[in-house]
This record gives sequence, C-alpha cells and structure tokens, in this order.
Amino acid sequence: MQYISTRGQDGPISFQDALLNGLARDGGLYLPTEIPRFTDAEIAEMADMSYAAIAGRVMAKFTDGEVDEAELTALASSAYGDFTDPDVAPVKQVSERLHVLELFHGPTIAFKDYAMQFLSRIFDRALATQGRRAVILGATSGDTGSAALEAFKNRDMVDVFILFPDGRVSPVQQKQMTSVIAEGAHAVAVTGDFDDCQHLVKSCFNDLAFRDSVHLSAVNSINWARLMPQIVYYFTSALKVGAPAQKVAFSVPTGNFGNVFAGWVAGQMGLPIERLVVASNQNDILTRFFNSGEMTREAVIPSTSPSMDIQVSSNFERLLFELLDRDGMACAALMQDFAQTGRFEVSDSLMARARDAFSAYRLDDAETAMEIDTLLKETGMLIDPHSAVGLGAARRAIQDGTIPNDVPVISLACAHPAKFPTAVESATGIMPDLPESLSDLMAREDAMLRCDNNMSSVQALVQNHMRKAS
Repeated sequence: MQYISTRGQDGPISFQDALLNGLARDGGLYLPTEIPRFTDAEIAEMADMSYAAIAGRVMAKFTDGEVDEAELTALASSAYGDFTDPDVAPVKQVSERLHVLELFHGPTIAFKDYAMQFLSRIFDRALATQGRRAVILGATSGDTGSAALEAFKNRDMVDVFILFPDGRVSPVQQKQMTSVIAEGAHAVAVTGDFDDCQHLVKSCFNDLAFRDSVHLSAVNSINWARLMPQIVYYFTSALKVGAPAQKVAFSVPTGNFGNVFAGWVAGQMGLPIERLVVASNQNDILTRFFNSGEMTREAVIPSTSPSMDIQVSSNFERLLFELLDRDGMACAALMQDFAQTGRFEVSDSLMARARDAFSAYRLDDAETAMEIDTLLKETGMLIDPHSAVGLGAARRAIQDGTIPNDVPVISLACAHPAKFPTAVESATGIMPDLPESLSDLMAREDAMLRCDNNMSSVQALVQNHMRKAS
C-alpha cells in the first residue's frame, strides 16, 4: 500500500513515510492509492473478535507490505489495555433505533485517545526503524492536545508541541494539557482561535527548510495514521447492531471533518453505512456546505462545544479529492481559492454525489442544552455538549425521514461530560464528576508556554525548547 497527496504533487510514498511526514510536501493530505475493501463475509468474521484484533485486521489493509496484522494487533492491545471499559468503545441503547457510541474511556476521556494512544506506539516503531528523532507540532481545539501530550510524554525520540487558542478551550481541557509536565511535552497558548493555530502548523510544514531541519511531523488528523484507528470503531459499533446483514447510519459531531471522514472510509471499505450525519454547532460551515454547495468561511463564534469552533475543516480536502475523482490539480485549485478568498463552490453533480452519503444539521447552544437535559430526563444518561450536538442531529435525521425506518442510528459520544462541567450543569443542574483517575486534575501543578500568533515565533519556540540528539 502506498500513499499520494490530495494535491497531486507528492507520492506515491510508503505508509511509514506518510506517517512521519504528516502533511504532504505539496501542502496536501495523504490518502492511500486505493481504499481497500472487505467482503460481507470478512466483516461478519470480525463479530467475535476483540477490539484490538479488529483494529489489527482493519488497519493492516493500510500498512500492507510494511506492518503486518499481528504486530498491529499487539500495538492496539497495548494502546487500549488500560481503557476503563472492557469493550473499549461500548455501544449504549437510547431508544429503539438510536444508540450512543461511548468514545471517552481512554486516559484523557475523549475520542482522540483512540487514535493517539495507537499513534504514539507506531511512531516509536517508525522512528526506531529509521534511527532518528522527530518534532511533533500540532494544533488543538481542546481534545487532541491533551490526548497527544499524554500519549507522547517521555518518549525518548519525540518532542511534542501543541498549540491551543488561549481562553477558547474549557478549563478542564486546558488543565489536562498544562498538567502534563514531562520531558519533551509542551502545551503552547496562542492568541487567536483554533483556525489560527491550525494555520500556524500548516505554515511551519510548508516551510520545507524548517520542516527538514527539525524533522517535523504531525499528530493532527492531517496525518493519515491519525484517522486509521478511528475507522476501527465504526466497524466495531456497526457489528454490535447487526452489520453486515443490517445497514447502519452514524451521526458524528464534527468541526475538522476527520472523524466523519473516517466513517466515510469505513463505508468505502465495505461497511454497510446507509448515511453519515454531519452534526455542527453554530460554527456551521460544514452544514452550510452540504446544504448549498458553497464553502464559505465566517468568523468563529465561541460556543459551549468549543472543540467544534472551527471554520476551516482541514480534512474536508480528502473528501473533496475523492469527489473530484482524485484530480489533484483540481483539488489544489479549489483549496488555493479558499485560502485566498475564504470561499469556493462546487458543481451540482459533485454535490449530488456528496449528498448520496452525507446529510448535515446544526444545533446552537440553546438547542444543545435542551438535548443534554432531554436525554437525562428520558434515560438518566449525562452527555457533554459535543455529544449532544451529534444526538440532536441524529434525532432530526430520524424525524425528517433522511434515514430509513429500518436503519439503526449510532451517534458518537466524543467526550466525557466532566470535560465541560459548566455547560452540563447549566443544562441540567448537575455538576458532572471527573473519573477517579482525574479527580485531582484541577489541583495539579501546571506549566505552559506562550507564543505570538505568527510562524516565526512558533519556529523560534520549537528550536529553543526541542531536545537535541545526543
């Protein structure tokens, strides 16, 4: 299996090179040269396998010729061995048709742990193979940062720097990042919003001289290897509700489009996904696109679901590339238009293809709070605002007939409610407790760096704080 760029000027390269490069050298994102498929019979065989074994089976399709299934299964067993639920990613029933996939049983109680814990281990393997160090530079709207710092702390071959928008993540999210005090782990506050942080990361990657001098790599979902482990829980959850004999739909709260794109890939691999519901908060650039065919950037509006406060959805480029029949030049031209003008528009025929797979809905903060309160009253379940956005969108897709009556819907619960206690308490009157492992979080010692909102400041900070090879 080899990898190519969405902008057509980089690749084909190996899985390991795509992993360590992170962002393609032409500014695009890597995708496999072809998306592999399972037969229904092969999917059915997974029903009795463990989570780690399914992870090895699914991800081996993308590492063929480099990392075999047995090694991937072992890495996954190590990655998920300390998760707090024996199912790793359990599915809970809400109503006859509606289910919740709980993705908050890892060390930082958010879905990013499922990718990050695996990614740190496969990074170690790749760096050991090449005998070199790496600097990981990432941006976070809240959950990626803590998951990355937790997973990569004290790794001898890696320094990790995570940029986050100062004052625009929840206090729990910030404390989870700044309380990771370890060799090579740095939380960096930047004035601005997440899109600013993401732009700084991409700018540093596009400065090829800097990139090569520090061996820059990425753990954001711009890195294909970040998405691979996320594909897995679409398979495991669909199997729990009857796939492959039964079609299934998913509702995914998303801002950067990575999590829902992983679901799209699962469908291309043969999982019988009837529909993917794109759930947005009031920063609804994705919902507006799927309704209009026009991607238009607007100002970011702070919300009670801050991890989705995004107006530049990096992973959408991967879907755009696929919808354009993998025409890298056409994809590059549209992305260049967006960078220069803050908008682009696609044809009606392309939008028809997109709408065959996706529907999109938005919830504002008031609607999100109502969903949190409604679910608590109906079932006794407490969810965070991001998960509530997904659940509210799922209910709307069911109500308006977007999803056929005989298709169960799985809504992704991407964070523990205690990560956003103020929003949950405001909606329900209940202050959610942190899990026991994090019960002392807010009293922990913390440390962070600060950086101006420009590329040269970020580069200077990295060079001043990275550990040098001995």
